[in-house]
Amino acid sequence: MNVFYNLEGVGDTLLISLKDISLENRDIETKEDVVRIFNKQTGETAGFNIFQASTYSPIIENGVVEITEEMIKQINQILQKNGFSETVEVDLSPKFVVGHVLTKEKHPNADKLNICQVDIGSETLQIVCGAHNVEQGQKVVVAKVGAVMPSGLVIKDAELRGVASSGMICSAKELDIPNAPQEKGILVLNEDRDTGTPFLG
Repeated sequence: MNVFYNLEGVGDTLLISLKDISLENRDIETKEDVVRIFNKQTGETAGFNIFQASTYSPIIENGVVEITEEMIKQINQILQKNGFSETVEVDLSPKFVVGHVLTKEKHPNADKLNICQVDIGSETLQIVCGAHNVEQGQKVVVAKVGAVMPSGLVIKDAELRGVASSGMICSAKELDIPNAPQEKGILVLNEDRDTGTPFLG
């Protein structure tokens, strides 16, 4: 789930994105100040647009809005007030965590890609990585599915050359770390970093 607000660019509208959906499968349902975007084939909700958002709650942020328990509570109250029984739920666990590369093997269909199994504490993720310096045993920064990179890129489940990939092993540059090295390659952390802990820089 991602929430965006840009008063000058979009107007007084809170944009809530839950899932990607192709244009040809997209349909909308409007009730008062809320538009629900959904998949017309499956009925699955892809997002909501809340118009006149500031009349419900003052919004200070511009761009990506930080998602908190209080924010989710407010969104669900707005949906209910406008006639929707559906509620939104979100995983508020940290999206950037310390990972431990358990294994690395060559991608069968791409010379420059590797398939890594990465322990992030709560689970092991399969991540396809193109960095030349990724190695088994490293501690790395993992952007989990749902993470929003400093560039605005949203991390999603993907398939790269036929291999599933969930998350991204990050470089210092991608994390927008000050004085990040210009050469390509992932950020390798000290071995004493605890697997699964939030990466705060």
